[in-house]
Amino acid sequence: MKPTPAFAMSARRSLLAAACLLPLSRLARANGADTRPIEWVVGYAAGGGSDVVARLLAESMGKSLGQAIVIVNKPGAATNIAADYVARSRERGRMLFSGDFATLAANPALFEKLSYDAAKDLAPVGMMARFPLILVVAPRVQAGNFKEFLAWAKAHPQGVTYASPGAGTAHHLATELLRERTGLNLVHVPYRGAAPAVQDLLGNQVDFMLIDSASGLPHIAGGKLRALGVTTEQRTRVLPQLPTLAEQGLAGFDAYSWQGLTVPTATAADDVKRFNAALVAALQSEAVQAKLLAMGVEPTPGTAQQMASYVATERERWGKLIRERGIKVD
Repeated sequence: MKPTPAFAMSARRSLLAAACLLPLSRLARANGADTRPIEWVVGYAAGGGSDVVARLLAESMGKSLGQAIVIVNKPGAATNIAADYVARSRERGRMLFSGDFATLAANPALFEKLSYDAAKDLAPVGMMARFPLILVVAPRVQAGNFKEFLAWAKAHPQGVTYASPGAGTAHHLATELLRERTGLNLVHVPYRGAAPAVQDLLGNQVDFMLIDSASGLPHIAGGKLRALGVTTEQRTRVLPQLPTLAEQGLAGFDAYSWQGLTVPTATAADDVKRFNAALVAALQSEAVQAKLLAMGVEPTPGTAQQMASYVATERERWGKLIRERGIKVD
């Protein structure tokens, strides 16, 4: 039987009313868009440099993507807890992870067994930032530049002490590279984070430290820590007046901490592309760049392919140093 005009109109009204009752996210998905929140996992505690960088970028990226991005902190075990959580996640297109020097380059060689494979379980989206390392000395160390530091250290053949935020960190491994290049007798004193390491450095309990720019810049700017040189091959944008160690005689020395954005490997290529576009837009915005540089962090926008190539090189470079020196943290 052919429906009457009144019936047809009533049916259309009923369908429209039902559609209005559907959650907005379901309507968005029906149109090819997903507006559900995205989870961004950070392997460090809230309030630290990694957390602040993630929150700053998430705010800008969320606007570009039209989705809220929620930061989830899962600190512990040198980022392995967070990395395992992301690697095992079944969320695809709604899961981001701050993959850094530790997770992607150092941990595969530092740990005998890992519950995830950084190379297979985490896919690159794009580099986010680098944290230059700065050679700083305790107040009692009589050195005003790298050459004077070398002379002072060599005058202490029994060894000089250096602090790090923990075994296996970029700070620790970069100093081991410094030991290899200079032949100095260096004694590692690991701490649980940069803050206690800096306090003991200021109190003359340790002799020196390669400190990341985000942690060290406030103390350097305030005159509490004496900076002798930066470990990057080129001068850093956050302290352009500070010469590099390479400029001061340690040719080719280049070491720093870095972070990149990753996703679980099963994430769709289209999602990776849109995440990268939002990330690059955030990193290239003047407002975000200004805030990062004020923190002592250098933005490093790029493609997923560039990040993949860079991470592979870093994993090989630092893995070789770790194996040769027999460094282990488990």
